[in-house]
Amino acid sequence: MPEMDIGIIGMAVMGSNLALNMADHGFKVAAYNRTANLTREVIKNTPHKNLEGFYSMQEFLHSLKSPRRVMLMIKAGKPVDSVIEELIPQLDKGDIVIDGGNSFFEDTIRRYSYLKEKGINYFGVGISGGEKGARFGPSIMPGGNKDLYKHVQPVFEAISAHVGEEPCCTYIGDNGAGHYVKMVHNGIEYADMQLIAETYLLLRHVGGFDNKKLSEIFHEWNKGELHSYLIGITADIFAENDENNQDGQLVDKILDSAGQKGTGRWTSIQALKQGVDISMITAACNTRVLSNLREERKKASAEIKAPVYDKKMSDSFIEEVRKSLYAAKIIAYAQGFSLYNSASKEYGWDLDFGKIASIFRAGCIIQAEFLNKITEAYGKNKNLPNLMFDKFFLENINENQSSLRNIICLAINKGIPVPALSNALQYLDAHRSPQIGANLIQAQRDYFGAHTYERTDKEGVFHHEWQEHYK
Repeated sequence: MPEMDIGIIGMAVMGSNLALNMADHGFKVAAYNRTANLTREVIKNTPHKNLEGFYSMQEFLHSLKSPRRVMLMIKAGKPVDSVIEELIPQLDKGDIVIDGGNSFFEDTIRRYSYLKEKGINYFGVGISGGEKGARFGPSIMPGGNKDLYKHVQPVFEAISAHVGEEPCCTYIGDNGAGHYVKMVHNGIEYADMQLIAETYLLLRHVGGFDNKKLSEIFHEWNKGELHSYLIGITADIFAENDENNQDGQLVDKILDSAGQKGTGRWTSIQALKQGVDISMITAACNTRVLSNLREERKKASAEIKAPVYDKKMSDSFIEEVRKSLYAAKIIAYAQGFSLYNSASKEYGWDLDFGKIASIFRAGCIIQAEFLNKITEAYGKNKNLPNLMFDKFFLENINENQSSLRNIICLAINKGIPVPALSNALQYLDAHRSPQIGANLIQAQRDYFGAHTYERTDKEGVFHHEWQEHYK
């Protein structure tokens, strides 16, 4: 008789750790992997009374209680579609397929509709927290049929990270909403990491601080309003010695070239489609692209003159950098949540932005102290058009923006690349400025393409026969 509560297909790092997390919480978990050796290794190396390995798809599915809950922890893209096709003939109506990988949300919408036609339920679930989070408590973002969420809710809320008694898991919305929220979470993560990297460059190359001092600075920052997972691990990184060179730190031996798995890029592309400015996330993606042009950068370094700037740093330099980072971080989250706002309307998801912020408070990579403030902001006004207009964040932006301006000017004069910090200020000024030049752009568009324009002094849409004044 079937007795397993849930089955996981994919026993790589994330899948095996989630399986063990579920087993720890009393759920009987069936484990299956296309290559049986991986399943055997997991069962042998991490034996658990609630975890059982299966070595054929038929036996795996037969072990599950009805309605069967089958979770896919496999590579996004074609592998997900292939496994779904293999599952369909062996599943019954009412069974549930759960995709816990980093699938593109439009693929999730397509799969949701495809399986619904066959009477099979589909959940696209965003999971953040990496290997450690999967094992001991991630942030979980389930998307799918709201009425059927009750079938997966007990498992996900039990295994998620918790803030007090609150699980870092909540129903997000229909079809692809969960994977969309995870995608933008990763985009915010890109911007956050880039801001910290730019702060590092400033402190190291302008301030002249060594790694020991940098570690102390970030450790101190992590005690205050910048308290977050990323600031904390950054302090640790600067303190980590290289095992091959006890006189230096490992960070200095790591190649200055960063990878990306696509979620940040997806976020930028989607923002362009929706007409939302997330320039900081895009800047972070572009910087990773540039980081891989190592030969071009080497040539440019040799042939393009660097600015000479000998201004001595004031005693307030570290604090100005900290204030700049905090102001820019607020704006990065404002951009990400503006994209959520747009998607909620475009896809009919009715996203709860306060709850989204609340489930990011623990378990995930972007967990930070001020996520509590984001939750409070949307609790006061669920229709807040932009996070910058909340009283708390507005006051902090106004208080810290002069530091952001000073630090960017300093970086420009020193030749230090700060694309994310710069885009934060440009976003701020574009919102603040009474004029951003769009009137001239509309005149140009009407001149060369008769695209029409609106006027400030009367209603309607107009076209002008522009005259050529200079020949």
